[in-house]
Amino acid sequence: WLANFHATFLGVEPLGLWETGTYWHLETRPDEFAALDHQLWIEAAPLLDRRLREARYQTFVHGDAKLANFCFSPDLQSVAAVDFQYVGGGCGMRDLAYFVGSCLTEDECAEAESSILELYFAELRSCLAAKNRTVEINNLEEEWRTLYPIAWADFHRFLLGWSPGHWKLHHYSESIARRAIESLS
Repeated sequence: WLANFHATFLGVEPLGLWETGTYWHLETRPDEFAALDHQLWIEAAPLLDRRLREARYQTFVHGDAKLANFCFSPDLQSVAAVDFQYVGGGCGMRDLAYFVGSCLTEDECAEAESSILELYFAELRSCLAAKNRTVEINNLEEEWRTLYPIAWADFHRFLLGWSPGHWKLHHYSESIARRAIESLS
């Protein structure tokens, strides 16, 4: 569903929507940013945000792509999304990282990261082809694969300021977030 949504709105201006989708991006959460007591995250936050905002390939993001906002058919062959209040512009990896973190355990995240990315990009390619969208898909995939850990780290940063004991702040999340921060320098 996310790949199809992102393919549908790739390169479309979010007129009448949030300029930046998601409820947790840096600009909309100054209180959570102020609550950070980790110097590393205080310094990294604007850099992570900038990387996501400056991505060449922008689309619409659902903005709250957690498992609870998806409805599945009994045979799991169809899916629909609900709760579109945070739809806006952005890098599709914001949705994918948030979705994965909402439905998989720490161990499952680590084990499935590669296969999830493979599946997502295969679906994105298929959806773009079905919509006859001309885009440099190899360049898009390269950029977004690089931005997946950046998006994950950005959400990790939000959680550190919002709810420092949250169950999503686990070893895998910290590892991918630190890897993203190291990639910034």
